[in-house]
Amino acid sequence: MKIAIRLAAVAAAALLAACGQMGSAAPMGPSASATLAPTTGNTAAGTVTFRQVGDQVLVHARVSGLKPGQEHGFHVHEKGDCSSGDGVSAGGHFNPMGKPHGAPGSTDRHAGDLPALKADAQGRVDAQFQVAGIAIGSGATDIVGRGLIVHAMPDDFKTQPTGNAGARIACGVIMPQ
Repeated sequence: MKIAIRLAAVAAAALLAACGQMGSAAPMGPSASATLAPTTGNTAAGTVTFRQVGDQVLVHARVSGLKPGQEHGFHVHEKGDCSSGDGVSAGGHFNPMGKPHGAPGSTDRHAGDLPALKADAQGRVDAQFQVAGIAIGSGATDIVGRGLIVHAMPDDFKTQPTGNAGARIACGVIMPQ
């Protein structure tokens, strides 16, 4: 009797798992995350997770300590190095294809150009979005081991090569999960 109950439980779990995959257009792939720490004199901190979904990456950013009600530039940078205290050690925007700085929806942009983070009235962000042009774990656009930066100001998505987003107020390194 105990074996039959266990088999029924295993079958039910398998059925539930299969149902969870139904309706999913693209298989879930590798994942990564970054813990953002404030740069010297700043308070912005949080966690960002990345999950490969087909040819796009699902990004979930939870950040606090931002200027309330303001947009903040948000980018993957070339180096996974936050040792300088001001985030400059992370280098420039991640740009393996040699494209100009641009808006996240554009195909003609740095791979590291991400949508802006818009802080609420308490200076917090809990945002999810999908990004094309980056990958997790392989290829020229792999973001694992790169820096992740939150900037003090909004990104204008025009000024070359940085978007005029100001100081780096939080820095983290994207690591595989």
